[in-house]
Amino acid sequence: MTQNNLRVGIIATGWIAKKAALTIQHMEGVTCHAVASRSFEKAEAFAQQWGIPNAYGSYSELITAPDIDLIYVGTPHSHHYDVTMEAIQHGKPCLVEKAFMANYEQSLAIVNAAREKKVFLAEAIWTRYQPIVQTIRQIIKDGRLGDLRLLTASIGYSMGDKPRIMRADLCGGALLDLGVYGINFVRMFCDANIEHIESQCMKSDTGMDLTNTISFNMAGGIMANIQSSACCVNDNQGTICGTEGYLIVDNINNPQTVQVYKRDRVFVKEIKVPQQITGYEYQFTACKEALANGWTESPYMPLDETLYIMKMMDDLRFSWGVYYPMDKR
Repeated sequence: MTQNNLRVGIIATGWIAKKAALTIQHMEGVTCHAVASRSFEKAEAFAQQWGIPNAYGSYSELITAPDIDLIYVGTPHSHHYDVTMEAIQHGKPCLVEKAFMANYEQSLAIVNAAREKKVFLAEAIWTRYQPIVQTIRQIIKDGRLGDLRLLTASIGYSMGDKPRIMRADLCGGALLDLGVYGINFVRMFCDANIEHIESQCMKSDTGMDLTNTISFNMAGGIMANIQSSACCVNDNQGTICGTEGYLIVDNINNPQTVQVYKRDRVFVKEIKVPQQITGYEYQFTACKEALANGWTESPYMPLDETLYIMKMMDDLRFSWGVYYPMDKR
């Protein structure tokens, strides 16, 4: 970094890359220095739209550019592996959009490579980096909910017509696109070991999971129920329930409010999240913090946690008969 400025290179020009560019455009101490696409025309148009000084017509050109502090990988997760591995081999820190990779095997190879090269690597599961997470964890730690007994998380969007949902070669299905938020919700707020998992799904004609339900039995008498769907909308709410109270999180993939209740459903208070740029800013700030301190991973989303969840999602998919071309069968 130069003069406390994190220079980010964005790989890909899709909608999630646009959201990253919009976010960085309004941040202090973080700038978008370059963008790359497999089409120079797309990269150039993207750069002009967002005021980015450098555009490249290949991912390799950006990876080998000398003035990039962090590479943000915003391709579909089916294409994360090759570009991330190339970046790591060139010693470039990476923030990789969720889902981290296509499967656990790819994830383990990437993490091992980053650890061997001592290169910073993190998954861009943006909810992990948001300050409201620590607020909720403190409420639980303070005992205001009593002993935890049940967590629920639901998320759904009507987008079953999108290729990234319907196609196996794009690692489709609701689980990797949406269900990952519900799993992370439970893992963020409950440290108990998961002892048993049951699940089921409804599949598309192309063999991808469109709607799924997942239940965790956890140590200490705690349960969690997670639902995700790519073919219907729902309230996207999460609840954390204990023996003395509960709380409701509005929008588990970008919390906006948290309502706290005590026994007999007595309302205690509502916590509103401060105004955001988009909510993506926190993951870039976390990367800047890590790089400034010489860390090779972020404490907000440790790589072992990424690996744990990727392995879980493999096991779930395989139990449903949902496979990608990258999977070994």
